[in-house]
Amino acid sequence: MTSQLINAVLLGGYYAILATGLAFMYSVMNIINLAHGALIVLAAYGIWLLGETMGLPLPVGIVIMAIALFALGMALHGLVLARASAGGELLPILATFGLSIILDNLLFQTFGADSLSLAPMVGDLSWASFELPGFIFIGKLSVYILLASILLIAGLEWMLRHTGLGHRIQAVSQDRATASLLGIDAGRTAAIATGIALATGAIAAAAMGLRSAWGPYGGSAQLLFAFEVVVIGGLGSLWRVMAGAMVLAFAQSLASMIHPQGFLIGGHLAFLTAVFLRLHGSSWNLKSLLARKRKEAPQ
Repeated sequence: MTSQLINAVLLGGYYAILATGLAFMYSVMNIINLAHGALIVLAAYGIWLLGETMGLPLPVGIVIMAIALFALGMALHGLVLARASAGGELLPILATFGLSIILDNLLFQTFGADSLSLAPMVGDLSWASFELPGFIFIGKLSVYILLASILLIAGLEWMLRHTGLGHRIQAVSQDRATASLLGIDAGRTAAIATGIALATGAIAAAAMGLRSAWGPYGGSAQLLFAFEVVVIGGLGSLWRVMAGAMVLAFAQSLASMIHPQGFLIGGHLAFLTAVFLRLHGSSWNLKSLLARKRKEAPQ
């Protein structure tokens, strides 16, 4: 039981890394990036290519892909998202959905259907473990991924709260028109925020590629887990992403203990429960607001 609980915490760290970029982009741009999973897979292929063709170590590959994704995010905002956002909330969703299909098929045409892994790039670390009291063994790689998720979220939260760029990003996310009146270049700030959101995908790609093999169409599963984490945790502080990730991981682990086939079902039930509670809470808030308006209305 203790081992399963520890593994659930470690799995939650992986889910948090997957979902951070998705949550950051939605909280800033109010855009649900349906290409999030495909971009993570793209970054994983990029890291793999840098290691195979140039012999670059994994950390260097992550940095290079983070820079590449940051540049891609800024270009994507300027060429697609900014224009799509002007047409309403639905167009950016459709645009990112189309982008995900394009990326999936391009990756299939380029790399084929064979599965790849980044585990050979770290040697013994891919299977090494820590021994805890009670003959409990936990993978070192999973521990490092959990620590990376904590550092990533802490770094982004610090940036948002303690830097000029972070303050500009928050201002634009809350009221773009007012931010522009205050002299903030809203378009450039939004582009930088999009670049940051995509750059986090390089870390997620490394975590995905080290944990398991992936293929060109593996982005859909990553997007699903990330989306469920964001809905369960809710918006606001990025630490809610970590909370949502832990809830999803514990729900899956608990369900797998009840039934061997219950791993995914448990996560989906947690997701649906969160959706129901949020809808119920919204309905209750609306009823309270209407009741207060009736009391305040002149007789």
